[in-house]
Amino acid sequence: MSCGATNASQERLSLKEDLTCAICCDLFVDPVMLACMHHFCKACISTYWRSLRDPVTCPQCRQEFPTKQFQTNYLVAAMVEKVRARSADHQHLQKRLKDCLASHRLTKERYMGMIHKNEQKVLKIKRTGAELQGQIRSDFQALHCLLQEEEASTSEHLRREQEEILGELGRHLATLQGGLVEVEEKMHILQQTMDAMEQRYLLETPEVNFRLSVEVDQGPGIDISSFGAKYKGPLQYIVWRKMFKLLNPGPAPLTFDEETAHPSLCLCREKTSVVECDKMVAHKPSRKRFVQCINILGSQGFQSGRHYWEVGVGNKTKWDVGVALETVDRGVRVKLCPENGYWTLRLRNKTQYSAGTQPWTRLSLTSAPRIIGVFLDFKDRRVSFYNADTMLMLCSFNNGPNQKAFPFFSTCLSDQGRKPQPIRLVHFPLEPL
Repeated sequence: MSCGATNASQERLSLKEDLTCAICCDLFVDPVMLACMHHFCKACISTYWRSLRDPVTCPQCRQEFPTKQFQTNYLVAAMVEKVRARSADHQHLQKRLKDCLASHRLTKERYMGMIHKNEQKVLKIKRTGAELQGQIRSDFQALHCLLQEEEASTSEHLRREQEEILGELGRHLATLQGGLVEVEEKMHILQQTMDAMEQRYLLETPEVNFRLSVEVDQGPGIDISSFGAKYKGPLQYIVWRKMFKLLNPGPAPLTFDEETAHPSLCLCREKTSVVECDKMVAHKPSRKRFVQCINILGSQGFQSGRHYWEVGVGNKTKWDVGVALETVDRGVRVKLCPENGYWTLRLRNKTQYSAGTQPWTRLSLTSAPRIIGVFLDFKDRRVSFYNADTMLMLCSFNNGPNQKAFPFFSTCLSDQGRKPQPIRLVHFPLEPL
């Protein structure tokens, strides 16, 4: 502590002593001054003198007086009242200091918790990134000689994405660290102020800044499960869309399962195209058939591995495409969502695209896809949807099926007055829609 601060502290302590009655050891009440210049409470000195036999003396210096006389000191009385008036303010300030210190302590704990969570995210991002790099190398192995440039390009895109996410987390961590330092410094200053107030009376209330200059938010909302989802897709096929003549093999050549078709649907002879009929088709009763909704399944079912197929939706104004469990109830009308055994992408009213969640998740697409790519990965339990023209991922589910599932399609009821448009299973080589 500096010499000036020490002197100021000593002066404040001396003032308190000067305003304290030597008899009751408390601040003066109706202070009076004796001829010896010593001060006492009026009631204290009166009581003290009544307990004495002659001579009358000062309790401090023992000076004798001929009579019991004293003089009211209005200046000292005013100073005492000022100090006493400040006492309530000091108590209020002390409470605010205590509350603020407790609040900052909670803020510190919250920042430390956020730092821990972000550090865990960083570790998981790095682990996921490392796994994706291995997957990328494996997928490129079959075309390694011809696709070295593509492999390097894809790896670089992943590295940049990871670096961008880590950069966001790193910047947020740095902000949190700065916030934590400020909180600790503020707590130290507040504690010093409280300690100083406990040791002395202050005539002036100290100015205290209770606010933090930095408020740190929760940070970037990064979904760890979706990081790198596009790299977990059918990578070789994504590259093949650029150089499809080099790809071997191509996507699965699916067909529609006529036994599952709603009676309002008609299939072409090859069972690769389905459209609404003008009237109901005669059919045999079957538990496999959809009877409440205009739905149909693919003939090929899957229960392991990774699979990809493409569905031509053309200019249809509404449709549903995706994956359905083998066990779904075909005789009832239910919402198409994972909870009911469906993982779908849907279109309504020409432009309203949604992921089949509960509730619907609206999607903002820059262009209307004419061909939808569907990717099913049983190992990662992932169902992803792509605009097959650009291989841009439209949405992805990370809670995919864990039992046998089939490709799912719904033409939906066409708008009144519009000619029904078909849904087609795209086989290769590519055919115009």
